[in-house]
Amino acid sequence: MKNSQVLGTESIGKLLIKYSIPAIIGMIVNALYNVVDRIFIGNIPDVGPLAITGVGVTMPIMTIILAFAMLIGIGVTTNISIKLGQGKKEEAQKLIGNGITLSIIISVIISIVGIIFGDSILKLFGASDQTLYYAQSYIYIILAGTIFNILAFTLNNTIRGDGNPKLAATIMVVGCLTNIVLDAVLIFVFKLGIQGAAIATVISQMVTAIWALMYYVKAKSNLKFEKSSLKLDKSLVKIIFAIGSAPFAMQIATSLVQVISNNALKVYGGDLAIGAMATISSISMIFLMPIFGLNQGAQPIIGFNYGAKQYDRANNAFKVSALASIIIMTSGWLLVQTVPELIVGMFNKDPKLMKITVNGIRIYLLMLPIIGVSITGSNYIQSVGKAKIAMVLSLLRQVILLIPMIVILPKFFGLDGVWYAQPVSDFLATAITVVILVKELRSYKKDDFVKNEKKLTA
Repeated sequence: MKNSQVLGTESIGKLLIKYSIPAIIGMIVNALYNVVDRIFIGNIPDVGPLAITGVGVTMPIMTIILAFAMLIGIGVTTNISIKLGQGKKEEAQKLIGNGITLSIIISVIISIVGIIFGDSILKLFGASDQTLYYAQSYIYIILAGTIFNILAFTLNNTIRGDGNPKLAATIMVVGCLTNIVLDAVLIFVFKLGIQGAAIATVISQMVTAIWALMYYVKAKSNLKFEKSSLKLDKSLVKIIFAIGSAPFAMQIATSLVQVISNNALKVYGGDLAIGAMATISSISMIFLMPIFGLNQGAQPIIGFNYGAKQYDRANNAFKVSALASIIIMTSGWLLVQTVPELIVGMFNKDPKLMKITVNGIRIYLLMLPIIGVSITGSNYIQSVGKAKIAMVLSLLRQVILLIPMIVILPKFFGLDGVWYAQPVSDFLATAITVVILVKELRSYKKDDFVKNEKKLTA
């Protein structure tokens, strides 16, 4: 109750800081898993450029693994919250066991299919004769450890749903730090190269998964884990998949875009262009994660005030988060446009790869200052309960507009066309989002005007 009152009365700025900072930290820590891996891999002596290209080829597979992790993790956690709200604690507890079993079954299937058909999949995803070895060296180890990846994601999410977000954040931070230390030791001390990076990732995910599992097994959790709950319940599996299907579909769509992009990069820029994209997407991720964290913080504030018909407060929460995102993104844009060599140099200092990446990043992140409006705008639409429109707006920028641009623009501009696909998509998606937002915000003013008229004539 107190929490609700605060959402409706405390200043929007204070609320956004309170709710967004932990989420921003969580998102950045999550991103660092991939970013740190790529920094270390890109700096492997003699083979760095080809090694980072090999990792670039595996990105769609990593995204598919994440898609299944989100299908189970978000599906289970959301349903736990719903069941607890309904007072059905036993069903909430059963969901944890079902989540563990589903994680194990799906992980084993992904590992087997991935390892058996790995070479064919990697070639389909953009691997050449030169980069196939590096892609294989990395992804086969990741695939073998898929069980820890999905289990860690699922259980870390359920710990939040169990009412222990601090522990969930601690586990994530420790996992990330473990990955960083092991990357340095296995790649440069034990000279394991790209395989060292993959082993470091799997071990850190194993640490996360075991720690999260122990939280339930040792009965430290609010929801008690029982072995009987490991037996799959059809009705629970259905509701897990029903809720997890939306984020799953988004990640699968992202994977498809990565495959199309990799193949376009290979045709118009060769192997190094894929390596450049691996670096560019990592840098892009660093700038985008704070915005996603900001969205997570803004969502309950907007939702509560919209529900309470305090439209001005809901609108202000959006405006403040949009302004903060513009400031963050513009700062990133200035860095990219003025000192790209400094940022790109963290990942690789090979002159050829540096030249392609610097040119690529300047074009690819051209619309960075306005992307925040598109992302916070679709989050606002989602927060006021219009999930379908929000889903379309999210897909516009990353799938619906982007895929045709990747296919069409390179025919006219070559490799630069692949880079231009993203900013053109960003611009169009932002313009459409702004039009929908203006209509949405104006509709509340009309509602208020009608209500005031009725009061005056009553």
